Amino acid sequence: MVDGIGENEQCAEAHRSGASGWLRAAVLGADDGVVSTASLLIGVAATSASRGQILVAGVAGLVAGALSMAAGEYVSVSAQRDAELADVALEKRQLAADPRGELTELAHIYEMRGLDPALARRVAEQLSAHDRLRSHLRDELGLSDAMRARPLEAGLVSAASFASLAALPLGAAAVAPAGLRLLLTTLVALATLGVLGAVGGHLAGASRPRAALRVLLGGGLAMLVSAGIGRLLGLAGL
Repeated sequence: MVDGIGENEQCAEAHRSGASGWLRAAVLGADDGVVSTASLLIGVAATSASRGQILVAGVAGLVAGALSMAAGEYVSVSAQRDAELADVALEKRQLAADPRGELTELAHIYEMRGLDPALARRVAEQLSAHDRLRSHLRDELGLSDAMRARPLEAGLVSAASFASLAALPLGAAAVAPAGLRLLLTTLVALATLGVLGAVGGHLAGASRPRAALRVLLGGGLAMLVSAGIGRLLGLAGL
């Protein structure tokens, strides 16, 4: 827990934004798992490679991709976490050096949100008396326990979602007959992307068809380009 940011706010509504950290990591990991692994499989299959060669490439891509997503998310969210901790430390110093000035600043924030000056001052005084640092972190900087950065959680969720979704096109490539391998791998990947996009849109409170279409178009284009490059390399004898 970020020092100075308390336990989850009591009586808070369960808005979707509170899950934004792990949801973002899960959606990114799952989408990348399907797109990158399916594109790799399709590109290799387009060269007329054997089933064994395709599966070796797919498993290598799954493992490397999951580890890469985990490391990337951990580093990225750790940087965000460091920035949060730096903001908390700075706010502590400012409160210690100029408590009256910080109280006036907090009251001004409430004035900007629609309260009259006298009421804004009383609100700032009462909230500061309860937990001065938390009030400033929440209302001045937008930092709260529910929204704080969690590097380890982001890395693990990203890796798990990548690997679990990447296994679907890999499984399709493993069981499909040679003549249908490209087609079935593509169909499984596109179906997975469509469902993933719709679920992501639902969890985020957005339009499910629009979210699914967005994911399908991006993933389909990636797979199409990979198939074309693989076909050209196969024709070149590489």
